[in-house]
Amino acid sequence: MSLCSREPRVPADRLVAEMVPPPRFDSVRFSTYLPDPNQPSQREAVHVLEEFANGLGQAPGPAAGRRGLFGFGRGRTPKVPAGPRGVYLDGGYGVGKTHLLASLWHATDAEPSRKAFGTFVELTNLVGALGFQQTVQTLSGHRLLCIDEFELDDPGDTVLVSSLLARLVEAGVALAATSNTLPGKLGEGRFAAADFMREIQGLSAHFRALRIDGEDYRHRGLPEAPAPYSEEQVTRAARATEGASLDDFTALLDHLARVHPSRYGALTDGLSAVCLTGVRPVPDQSTALRLVVLADRLYDREVPVLTSGEPFDRLFGEEMLKGGYRKKYFRAISRLTALARDAAPLVDAR
Repeated sequence: MSLCSREPRVPADRLVAEMVPPPRFDSVRFSTYLPDPNQPSQREAVHVLEEFANGLGQAPGPAAGRRGLFGFGRGRTPKVPAGPRGVYLDGGYGVGKTHLLASLWHATDAEPSRKAFGTFVELTNLVGALGFQQTVQTLSGHRLLCIDEFELDDPGDTVLVSSLLARLVEAGVALAATSNTLPGKLGEGRFAAADFMREIQGLSAHFRALRIDGEDYRHRGLPEAPAPYSEEQVTRAARATEGASLDDFTALLDHLARVHPSRYGALTDGLSAVCLTGVRPVPDQSTALRLVVLADRLYDREVPVLTSGEPFDRLFGEEMLKGGYRKKYFRAISRLTALARDAAPLVDAR
């Protein structure tokens, strides 16, 4: 099986139906989040989000008051929050922000059809598929919208998302988001963010920011990821593993340029493992950003990744790791490293 032979077409109704926590986070709950005892901010985040979920049990009507983000606090009985509500989880990669965001989705007392969960990229892709007005109509009846990996990469996204969230807040939709960047710092290092400060400040006003400190749980106390294998080992494992794909890394990067990122999830449908030969540093930023999206979709779906060539920590050059997208690249390295560890048994069993 080859990813390069796949050109999926994803209907708009599937994009909407798939706005739920990905399979990796199907069973997570606040009770399964294990705070680092050395990081009080992790315990505090669980407490605040549990109260936030309780407050969503009685959602206000459209534009019901504009006095604050939360109508409750520590030690008080939760009450219906007044108006636009939003919580924004800020922290480094691997501190469990997505786990907490998915737990909030599960804990919110509403039918699945009345709460949505998706990455920032998936949200902008939804607007591209449905159009702005139809997206507003589709999401306005929701109790909660969870946005994972909130990042502004260009001016168009800034204006689009600012307008969309403003409309949803007016409709009474509660917001929750995760990011590696504080709301007021979105867009820094990527475009002339100062020229769009009104939109960025407008976005920031919808959220109460919660800082979550800690180390990357994907590597905490675990052995180092296995080094890349030989091309022969990868090829043999791919052919012996039912449902595995096998592709040359350079050919896959070329193929990703011809497939819209909104289809990368469908690109991985039915795969038990992804096997890649000849991994090397990506040549440019556009290619790197597409690879980040693929890494996220593979991680969400818990698809192991077996490779030959360069190790994952050499995928992105020094300039990329110092630039405005560095947090995306470090997240991709972290997630791919975890998936490489998951893939080790494919070789060990041969």
